[in-house]
Amino acid sequence: MNASGPCVGISPRGLVVIPRNLESLALISEFVGAQNDTEPVVLEGKCLVVCDSNPTTDWKGSSSPLGISVRAANSKVAFSAVRSNNHEPSEMSNKTRIIYFDQVLVNIGNYFTLESVFLSPRKGIYSFNFHVIKVYQSQTIQVNLMLNGKPVISAFAGDKDVTREAATNGVLLFLDKEDKVYLKLEKGNLVGGWQYSTFSGFLVFSL
Repeated sequence: MNASGPCVGISPRGLVVIPRNLESLALISEFVGAQNDTEPVVLEGKCLVVCDSNPTTDWKGSSSPLGISVRAANSKVAFSAVRSNNHEPSEMSNKTRIIYFDQVLVNIGNYFTLESVFLSPRKGIYSFNFHVIKVYQSQTIQVNLMLNGKPVISAFAGDKDVTREAATNGVLLFLDKEDKVYLKLEKGNLVGGWQYSTFSGFLVFSL
């Protein structure tokens, strides 16, 4: 890009466009009106820079000279964890009733902690699902998905005629930055272990 060629335009939707001439700028202004805040814009092979229409000041973003916070390229968030063995709950588990997972399969962004708690990095809509398996237990277990210490959804497993049974559920949640999501054993116990149980989540889109 030379100093005399391109100019910069900013659309009402928060898109920063860098056309090569005034004719391209006029076409872009008309085209951007039909785009949403997250769709990439391609015009005649030109490269356009897409910025966040809801700028934030968290560490994932960086402010431009125009006062617009550019969304980081590594804004994807996802995790998936599994219980790889049948170790029974530890003393710590029995006190907190948090269901722990010892093997993390996916942790993009590193927001799933060693304590099996997901810490939200930004405001947005997130998807969660879990499958907690009870082994050789005649009693019913109840598993809650917790948001900041309060139950959001529950799942139950209580069939006495099967060796293994899963309490399973899923949900979409609106989260603010630093909200905490985890699984809690509300009723029953996991004596015998909970091998092959899983807990997964990901960011659907930021707000």
